[in-house]
Amino acid sequence: MDDRLAIRDVVETWAHARDSGDWAAFRECWHDDGYMMATWFQGPKEDFIRVSQEGWANGVSILHFTGGCRISIAGNRAIAQTRMTIMQRGLVHDVVCDAACTGRFYDFFERRDGRWGIVLRQPIYEKDRLDPVDPAASLSLDPELLARFPEGYRHLAYLQTHAGYPVKADMPGLRGPEVERLYERGASWLLGD
Repeated sequence: MDDRLAIRDVVETWAHARDSGDWAAFRECWHDDGYMMATWFQGPKEDFIRVSQEGWANGVSILHFTGGCRISIAGNRAIAQTRMTIMQRGLVHDVVCDAACTGRFYDFFERRDGRWGIVLRQPIYEKDRLDPVDPAASLSLDPELLARFPEGYRHLAYLQTHAGYPVKADMPGLRGPEVERLYERGASWLLGD
């Protein structure tokens, strides 16, 4: 139970620290070789921290909400799957919008020197939506751009593309080969492979 609580604490600290700009606490969530996969960024944790700090300084508004967490532990390795919602505010065709994307954080954890830390964070994007902040505003989306992205995060990707981010178009969703490969990788991780 202590291990589960420690892992859950890292999951919750990650969201709170990142969204509040507590970069020291955010850095402590990771192991040194930690790696982040996201729609708009894929790379080492230090690079992710740097681009997150830059976005924070430039007023990028992204919030993460966490829910239930299922943790599988095998020795010094674990997989944590945590329900989450990502909220991002930004301009889309000169209209201030909120994108909300619901899914799971699929985290590869390892205990090193008595401390649990994230080795890989791979979100699974299940469904999303895009809404003008002003309910009276009118918004018309480009169907070709929207169709470039998977159903689970196409509206979030649309907003992020308009914000200038290069968005990865093959992230895992609720179903499909990407998420099946992720589950296989997670099972191998727990076996020590």
